[in-house]
Amino acid sequence: MRTFVAVLAGLAVIYFGATGHRSSGEEGGGISGGVVLLALGAALLAWHLTKPPAGPVK
Repeated sequence: MRTFVAVLAGLAVIYFGATGHRSSGEEGGGISGGVVLLALGAALLAWHLTKPPAGPVK
């Protein structure tokens, strides 16, 4: 489940980054390196935030 959430967060950033780039009216397809780095950051953040507790839950 944790991997699924991380991948979904990364794909969402790539999707919205790509559609935002196309709607700006500029020529040149694809996604920029910044969007890829932002997607990686979002995936890592989702991975970290969905980490289970370290010790036994009281």
